[in-house]
Amino acid sequence: MIAFLKGEIEELEEAKVLLDVNGVGYGVFITGRDASALSGRRDRVKLFTYLQVREDAMQLYGFLKKDDLHVFQLLLGVNGIGPKAALGMLSALSANDIRFAVLAGDAKAIARAPGIGPKTAQKMILELKDKFDLQETFDSSLAESTEGTIPTGTTRQIQDEAVQALVALGYSGGEALKAVRAADTGEDMNTEDLLKAALKKLSLV
Repeated sequence: MIAFLKGEIEELEEAKVLLDVNGVGYGVFITGRDASALSGRRDRVKLFTYLQVREDAMQLYGFLKKDDLHVFQLLLGVNGIGPKAALGMLSALSANDIRFAVLAGDAKAIARAPGIGPKTAQKMILELKDKFDLQETFDSSLAESTEGTIPTGTTRQIQDEAVQALVALGYSGGEALKAVRAADTGEDMNTEDLLKAALKKLSLV
């Protein structure tokens, strides 16, 4: 198994990169997000890879983040989702967006990805819900934010409850998470206060 490749970018296409690794060119399929991140670059990069072996071909899929590779492999475990569809999902949604959509049962958000219909989205939710953790997803999303810091204890619980309440009101998991993250918080704020603040943020969007 090829766990990762480290080399210079020789060519970059919309969904594929040609990587020069010590004089050997590897064609690696990548997400649209990673293609955008690599646009204009010709330096040395590292891609975490998944090798698909078929009777008629061997294809490499690569990711700038190891977490994206992990979610990609979980998606492949869902009946009806192949590498192309999984790559499309990670192009339309971040790994954390996918996690949160699954945990929130947000089939609409999942079905926005190319090649994913409502039935496949529901199947994905059923098969992956036990593989993701709400708190880890929430913390990871906050850690990725340049403005956010990872909450602890009671504050974290209040944020979780506010996000779940927004999802119950019909907002997508991603919208709910962003609104709660952007809401002004105070030491004495409870779930109801945070929910009101988040709803105010959503009304301004």
